[in-house]
Amino acid sequence: MFLFAAIALALCLFSYFVFFSPRRKMPCAYDSPFGVLEFLHWDHSWNSHKYGSEADLRKAVSLMKEARVGWVRMDFLWGDIEPKKGKFDFAKYDRIVTLLEKKGISILGILHYSADWASACGKWNCPPRKQDDFIRYASMVMRRYKGRVCHWELWNEPDSPTYWQPQDKLVSYCLMLKEFYREAKKINPNCKVLNGGLAEGATSIDYLYDNGAGEYFDIMNVHFFQNPLYPGAVKAVANYPGLVHEIMLRHGDGDKRIWITEIGCPGVAEGADTAGWWLGENPGEEEQASWLKYVYGELLKSPYVDKIFWAFFRDTRRHWNDGVDYFGMLRWDFSRKPSFYTYQECAREWRSK
Repeated sequence: MFLFAAIALALCLFSYFVFFSPRRKMPCAYDSPFGVLEFLHWDHSWNSHKYGSEADLRKAVSLMKEARVGWVRMDFLWGDIEPKKGKFDFAKYDRIVTLLEKKGISILGILHYSADWASACGKWNCPPRKQDDFIRYASMVMRRYKGRVCHWELWNEPDSPTYWQPQDKLVSYCLMLKEFYREAKKINPNCKVLNGGLAEGATSIDYLYDNGAGEYFDIMNVHFFQNPLYPGAVKAVANYPGLVHEIMLRHGDGDKRIWITEIGCPGVAEGADTAGWWLGENPGEEEQASWLKYVYGELLKSPYVDKIFWAFFRDTRRHWNDGVDYFGMLRWDFSRKPSFYTYQECAREWRSK
């Protein structure tokens, strides 16, 4: 009798930790292609404390679940996590990871920009003076969330002077990527490494391979924007995955999958007073919704594309001071735009197939 009771207790404990424990690990291969870019870590003066309250953070994650978001691309910002050399603080990120985990939303974690104390030029968008400092921070993050975050991206748009200075045709970036990849696989051989999302098209993809980085990422990561108001946008989206794959094939790397981790456009309410975005005139909210539907419908036909991340989930407030502040499917006040419902319906239709 005692033996049976002990077995029953053990099974109960096992069930609890597997199914109910808030610390249980996320699966490392979630199939949904529906992702979003969202700045869940933003609680700073320079971003109007976008998620300065726990209530706002919880609201955003709940709305992600409602929209049927499968993946969120989010920063694990070096300056937040190691504000002083050797002093690590994971409290904010522990909360975010746990919130997403409870909602069954997988994470693509971006490890980047330079902490002030480590930057080669004293700014966030320069690489660190000592690469070892960066690798130590990245290692600490990957070890802490091992099994909970299984996909890691090194830096955002390293081919853009906005995010990496000075530009050198990705030479210094690829040196960092090689060391990062080796460290990531040492920590978790099953994790997947993405190159930093490339913003400058074919030339940047060639630079990645020319610098010998082809063996040091598992998934090709690109960003792609078009203005739906302009002629040629529809055709450009339809053709883009094939063009990327063609370059990969030329470099003997055609078996890798492609993730588009930023694509989107503004959705500006009628009468809003704001400047146009970098591609010109701002689409309205209904035009944004139509574009989202086309983008997902077209890109999901591609045999090469696995994931598509809409940028952004929620609007920002006077951050860019132009149409980019209206990229969200949610307005700043969390009200849903037409694109929210379109995204939700696209994800529902995909799941029902």
